Amino acid sequence: MGVDDVPMDDKAKRMRDLLSSFYSPDPSSPSKTPNASSRFATLDTINTTTFDVDQYMNLLVQKSNLEGLLQRHVDMAAEIKNLDTDLQMLVYENYNKFVSATDAIKRMKNNIVGMETNMEQLLEKIMSVQSRSDGVNTSLFEKREHIEKLHRTRNLLRKVQFIYDLPATLAKCIKSEAYADAVKYYIGAMPIFKIYGDSSFLDCKRASEEAIAIIIKALQGKVFSDSESIQARAEAVMLLKQLDFPVNNLKEQLFEKLEQFLVDLHLEYKEIRYASSGLGGIPVSASSSSHEASIREFAEAVRAYRVIFPDSEQQLFRLAKELATKHFEATKQHIKKQVSSTDLVAMLRVIWTDVLLMDEVLPEAGLRDFTFEAAHDAIKQYVACTFSHLLLDISDALVKVHDNQKGVIEEEYPLQSALETSKKALVQGSMGALLDSRRLLDENLEVLSSLTDLIIEWVQEGFQDFFRKLNDHFFMLSGKKYSANQDLTFGEGMQGDKVLPELVLLLAQLSVFIEQNAITRITEARSCLIGTSEISSFSGGGTRGYENSSAFIPAEICRIFRSAGEELLQHYISLKTQKILIVLKKRFTTPNWVKHKEPREVHMFVDLLLQELDTILNEVRQILPEGLQPKHRRTDSNGSTTSSRSNPLRDDRLVRSNTQKARSQLLESHLAKLFKQKMEIFTKVEHTQESVITTIIKLFLKSLQEFVRLQTFNRSGFQQIQLDIHFLKTTLKDTAEDEAAVDFLLDEVIVAAAERCLDPIPLEPAILDRLTQAKLAKNSDQSSTS
Repeated sequence: MGVDDVPMDDKAKRMRDLLSSFYSPDPSSPSKTPNASSRFATLDTINTTTFDVDQYMNLLVQKSNLEGLLQRHVDMAAEIKNLDTDLQMLVYENYNKFVSATDAIKRMKNNIVGMETNMEQLLEKIMSVQSRSDGVNTSLFEKREHIEKLHRTRNLLRKVQFIYDLPATLAKCIKSEAYADAVKYYIGAMPIFKIYGDSSFLDCKRASEEAIAIIIKALQGKVFSDSESIQARAEAVMLLKQLDFPVNNLKEQLFEKLEQFLVDLHLEYKEIRYASSGLGGIPVSASSSSHEASIREFAEAVRAYRVIFPDSEQQLFRLAKELATKHFEATKQHIKKQVSSTDLVAMLRVIWTDVLLMDEVLPEAGLRDFTFEAAHDAIKQYVACTFSHLLLDISDALVKVHDNQKGVIEEEYPLQSALETSKKALVQGSMGALLDSRRLLDENLEVLSSLTDLIIEWVQEGFQDFFRKLNDHFFMLSGKKYSANQDLTFGEGMQGDKVLPELVLLLAQLSVFIEQNAITRITEARSCLIGTSEISSFSGGGTRGYENSSAFIPAEICRIFRSAGEELLQHYISLKTQKILIVLKKRFTTPNWVKHKEPREVHMFVDLLLQELDTILNEVRQILPEGLQPKHRRTDSNGSTTSSRSNPLRDDRLVRSNTQKARSQLLESHLAKLFKQKMEIFTKVEHTQESVITTIIKLFLKSLQEFVRLQTFNRSGFQQIQLDIHFLKTTLKDTAEDEAAVDFLLDEVIVAAAERCLDPIPLEPAILDRLTQAKLAKNSDQSSTS
């Protein structure tokens, strides 16, 4: 078994033990008593200094069998051979070193012979040189002391002469503008002036101080001079510091000058009104060049200030950020006044150019990041203001309804005009918002490129929020609800006004237009203007995701305005019905129906009702489309062609003069009612002229029936109701869509009056026709005269 078969860990451990035992500092420490060694002896003791051959062999024979002994023999033979090989290789590798060491030792033995004699000779020569040097120093000592004394006197005389010549020297420096030399000379003379300036050199000190005062003024002028170079101004400040001049005052004055320069620059910037607009009579190129030159001048002034006052970086950083802040404040003011995207891009380009110039001077100020944050707020405000102005445009169109009501504007079809104007404002404003966002996305400007995803997100949030606010405002104008958070400027001029039913109708139809037309057009335009790579983020919530943003969801907006259109249309019907109910209430609560006089003509309240219906008809014809279904005639009714109370039996009862028979006929009509099919009177209201008019007629006829049931009539009062209803039946037959339901309700009113009548004897049909024709002729004459 070879040595290579021994595991590396065991081999390394054995080598460490061998080295440790060989280099042990105390060879006697591992030795133990024989008894102890025999007790704890192991096969590993072969590598220790206390190895005992007999004990090892006995232990080996006890613990191993014959095969183990033979194997141990083979292993030990291999280890011995391996150790011999390693020792031989170690000797071969270090043979050259042994030879070199031997040669070096031989040379040292040969060279050291005679060295002691040479060292003694060298010592004698050094001692001789030292003795002669001491003799020379002794002989020249007095002369050297005298020469050093004369040299000190000469230097002192030179200093005195320099002090006396200092005023003249300073004057020459002032004349030649060598202020650095003058300061150096004066600072050199300061120690002498401090000691002897009040006695021996008083005149020189005063003359020098006068010259230095002139130099200080000249240096101050150089610091404030814009024509001087930055290095010259910085050198002037350093010279003033050496003269102990309070430089902090200069620092404050220069900084105030920079601040004033910024104020003047901002005013000039306002006059330019941005390079793209060219307003104020200033050519675009001239205004842009002038502004850029002013910014470069300001940047150079800041650079000089930083070199002159290195400890003023924080102030300069604040000043640079103030420049950017004023830029964006001016931009936001223009945004509030409604600015186009082209002008906004031009403003941002001017700002970004100025920021890059300042960033070259103050790269540590972080102007780029500051500008990105400010641009973030400005663009977000621009998108929000775009939709706010769109809301105001729609509100201005709705104001026309109020103006027409007050007589401010007189138009033939005011509702139709207001509706078309509102539609145009909504569609064009929405398309304009999309176009503006597209221009911002297409612009190759670094400050805009970093906001691409956010712009898409803000636009979609703007649309969603715009339509929600528009829906809330529709309900506010209709009087359905009022939001405390509603923008006070939106709808200005309507506050405090009474809710107009025609405005509610306009809002209802505008809601239908938004749901059926506007949202579809906006979605299609969005797909065309926003690229395919961006449409998913535009629809899905942008960078923040749908969960954290109100994305533009067309289906939700359609659902909101579909519901709003139905609710507002129903509200319009309610308002109009309430107005008619006022007339009905006044009509039935004012007279004493028990003492009513015999009818002579149709009552005037019928004229009021018809006038109100004409007004409603005029309003709905301006806005609502015509229905596609034919009118529901009496013969087309799904129910009975005549009501349970409108049948031949009842008509016979009404023409009889016997009251008892009339009352018996009422009983018969009630019995017949149980076997008749009920008619569906109130159906879903559609956004059509016929549906709205019919629903209002049905509501006020039903209300009329209830008013009749609350009164008690004599014969004349009953006949007056009969006459009025007969006239209404004649005039309403071409107005209502569901003629059968209207006839049914009219008959119900007559029957209700008969039930509440003390003597229900009706008028003869001939009399009814004659009075009705007379009323129609009278109305015809009045209309022709007017």
